[in-house]
Amino acid sequence: MRIALLGGTGDIGEGLALRWAYHTDHDVVVGSRDPDKARAKADEYETELSSRGRDVKVNGFANEMAADRASIVVLAVPPYHVADTVEAVSDSLAEGDVLVTPAAGIKRDDDGFHYHPPGAGSVTQLVADAAPEGVAVVGAFHNLAAGRLADLDAELGIDTLVVGDDFDSKDMVMRLAEEIPELRALDVGGIANAAEVESLTPLLINVARNNDGMHDLGVQFR
Repeated sequence: MRIALLGGTGDIGEGLALRWAYHTDHDVVVGSRDPDKARAKADEYETELSSRGRDVKVNGFANEMAADRASIVVLAVPPYHVADTVEAVSDSLAEGDVLVTPAAGIKRDDDGFHYHPPGAGSVTQLVADAAPEGVAVVGAFHNLAAGRLADLDAELGIDTLVVGDDFDSKDMVMRLAEEIPELRALDVGGIANAAEVESLTPLLINVARNNDGMHDLGVQFR
């Protein structure tokens, strides 16, 4: 399977790209609005993987070309760019493709970080509203610490919460998630429940900021 990470030059994109390229046999494609930046970052990922004995090819393209080459497309972009990114790549998406969004709307004030959903109610719903017909949307990977994910020496032992209205697409994303060692995927139901999942992200950031030694924390449900 080929996975495209649009905005794959950023923090969460880097972590997912490295983990899937290192631990699985899926093809990983890095996308960016700037194709030169995508290619440079893909080369960095290859170098890191090679240093660990993993000789795999990671390609970098403009977002539109990356989306055209994959059936799983992860929108690893900030929440205020998701709708524009979906619109930009819509002609590159085909029926049966799956869009995955890890973004959460957040605002910051003097007291800390707070959940700030878009008018659609959640970023996942915003993506679903923008997605072309026949392209399923799944929300996942919202609550992962990017630094911990990108550190291939770090043990995860954490959960990711997954929402989606299409059962088969959600199941596929959950299986992809669990191909990353020590990452467990938990089904939270449909997209109507996305706001509850996304709102955990600012909570975790506040915990990390206010407690020593917790900058790479995650959650595990028992």
